[in-house]
Parts: sequence; structure tokens; C-alpha cells
Amino acid sequence: MPDPTLGMGNAVTDRTDIDLGDLRARLIAERDDLMQLTAAGHEARLPVELDQTTVGRLSRMDAMQNQAMSIETERRRQVELRRIEAALERMEHGEFGYCVNCGEAIAAKRLELDPTTPVCIDCARSGAT
Repeated sequence: MPDPTLGMGNAVTDRTDIDLGDLRARLIAERDDLMQLTAAGHEARLPVELDQTTVGRLSRMDAMQNQAMSIETERRRQVELRRIEAALERMEHGEFGYCVNCGEAIAAKRLELDPTTPVCIDCARSGAT
């Protein structure tokens, strides 16, 4: 298990095979981008106006479909934001890079591909999350 006395600013790990600073910077940049997209897409998620004098039936249906897609996109953004926040929290507590299920080290290549991943490949394959 990691030693919390080892560290890099707010992030700590005893893993020498990963660049924690780079992964942390990537996570923070991704979080910031997602938050900007959330703010920019707010209007698209507002209820669709049902006034037939200003919008035709097909236009309303199209607007409702666009609204539904925007809502789903936002839901996915929020899921990703939670994954990012969880990874940053694991970094702060010296738990980053270790499987939350079995405690084994997560492969560096797996973390490089997806720094938010909380489980090793064995636990991912077995469906333990």
C-alpha cells in the first residue's frame, strides 16, 4: 500500500513507474473542460417551449429530441466529472494507482490510457467494481 509521506504537492504515491504530476494535470484540465461544456450547454437542457404559434410541431419534436440528447450528454459529463474527482481524491490520499478492490498496483499503461480507472485489469475483467 502507498506511503502518504511521499508526495508531489497535493498528490502522493509511492509509485515510481507513473508520472503523477502529468496525470494530475491531465485530470484537472479534463475537469475544467467538462465544467465549461456544462456551463455552455445549460440553455440546451431547458424545457422546450410548447407554444404552437411560435414553433411548428416538427420543430418542437426536433427541439425536444435535441433537448433529450443534451440532457444525456450532460449526464455522461457528470459521471466523468465524478470519476475525475474520485481519481484526484485517491491522489491526495496516496491511494492512486492501486486497485480499489484488491489493492494491487494498476498497470502504468492502463493509468496512462485512463487515469480515472479505479480497478486493475483482473478486477475489471471479473466485473468487480
